[in-house]
Amino acid sequence: MSSPPSSFLDLFASEWLKLRSLRSTYWALGAGALAVIAFNANAARADFVNYPHYGKPIHDDFVFWALRDAFTQGAAMIMILACASIGAITVVGEYATGLIRTTFTAVPDRRALMAAKVAVVTTVMTMFGAVVAGASFAVTQAILAGRDAGVSIGEPGAVRVIAASALLAPVCALVGMGLGALIRHGATTMVLTTGVLLLAPTFVTERYHWTACVRNALPYNAWVRLADIGYGREPYTLATRYPTSVAGGWAVFTVWAVVGAVVTLVAVDRRDV
Repeated sequence: MSSPPSSFLDLFASEWLKLRSLRSTYWALGAGALAVIAFNANAARADFVNYPHYGKPIHDDFVFWALRDAFTQGAAMIMILACASIGAITVVGEYATGLIRTTFTAVPDRRALMAAKVAVVTTVMTMFGAVVAGASFAVTQAILAGRDAGVSIGEPGAVRVIAASALLAPVCALVGMGLGALIRHGATTMVLTTGVLLLAPTFVTERYHWTACVRNALPYNAWVRLADIGYGREPYTLATRYPTSVAGGWAVFTVWAVVGAVVTLVAVDRRDV
């Protein structure tokens, strides 16, 4: 007599146990968080030091600078790399060790199993992103407060900066999972993940309309648009020749996350171990 199939909650608990039982998970999350917060804090410290030398126009509109210090572009790149790596390892790690065979023997329903893994990674990385983005905002604004230049969470645009930076974590983790499910090789997955998420935004130009559309459709550039509350205002704007909208930025986040999750489920379900 066969045993009844595991419930989704049972599978979720099992995948959560796998993730939290790995020492590397804590090291990756801890190192990533410290690196991101330190990078942003250093940017705020630089503005703190240079603030007396800035002119009146910058002082009058320093809110734009303060919110950029809350989560800098360099910190976003660190976040992307760390979270995509963690997402990829959750899939590739089991294939590399051969544990995936034992897992599929215990749970033949691959889609249900991978759906639980996707849910766990999404939950953990969303919480991680929220903590890191919130801590970065608090630390950077506390530093700038020494010059009476920090902003509060109630400042227009502040919540959007924090939310976009926080959601960058699960989006990139899901992309890493999808690529890991397709490639199943650690080094190759990391090279391709780095190319798609970090190098492509640098090499794809905005000279032509179609290349600008490709550029705007990348997660990093979507984050830039969402986090740039000075968009359209010189000299604070990061606008391109073919700009996108805030709604477009959120749409890019959603599409990449959904595609990453779907690819993970389909690739694992339809390919042999």
